[in-house]
Amino acid sequence: MPNPILSIENLTTVVRKGTSSELQILKGINLDIFPGDFITLLGSNGAGKSTLLNVIAGNLTADTGTIKINAHDVTKQDETTRTKYISRVFQDPKLGTAPRLTVAENLLLAKKRGLKRTFLPRNLKRSLPEFKVLTKTTGNGLDQRLNTPTGDLSGGQRQALSFLMATLNNPTILLLDEHTAALDPKTSDQLMQLTDKTIQDNHLTALMITHRLEDALKYGNRLIALHDGQITLDVRDNEKASLTKADLLNYFATY
Repeated sequence: MPNPILSIENLTTVVRKGTSSELQILKGINLDIFPGDFITLLGSNGAGKSTLLNVIAGNLTADTGTIKINAHDVTKQDETTRTKYISRVFQDPKLGTAPRLTVAENLLLAKKRGLKRTFLPRNLKRSLPEFKVLTKTTGNGLDQRLNTPTGDLSGGQRQALSFLMATLNNPTILLLDEHTAALDPKTSDQLMQLTDKTIQDNHLTALMITHRLEDALKYGNRLIALHDGQITLDVRDNEKASLTKADLLNYFATY
């Protein structure tokens, strides 16, 4: 087994501290994620799934524990600093893109992510052929709308653009926070196929929250379940492949 690309040790998170509604969300999470892992993350509402992604991304601070990326301690790093390692796609298609910029302009911003800013010309036209090929992979007509303001796209097109932007520079870790939940079934399936192909083709490491048991079983090499802020199931490869939807339903029914 290779060294973990992401290592979490004894992670706890408390919200609304010092109030009568103080609540511990994550309770001693220990988790190693290895290069090439595509993990589907399940759990009921309030289990701590999005909180876990927020803490990994750095926009929520852990109360105890450590987070290491490639053995480098990032626990105290803020969200902006962690963007050099981490990309994220949210559930809401309106997040992750600039609505007044065109599709091509959004992709150019993503392409230059993490690079030093200069006053040199942006050379958007030079990137258009590349963006044409890239957006054609979505299969939803996005390649015909490179000069369209992102705010004028359909929800499915905008979410596909968010995904392309998040994966354009092959992030160290890709976080998918129910990124298909707001889409209709056909569009959701289309984006999931693109997600799987992109992750496999580029050997990305990804953690994906989903409430769809079918997607949790179909995609990825590893499945993790959270309950009450703790990991209650962690299976991979053949053990994961042997699970059925009924197995998962029975498993959650024991809570």
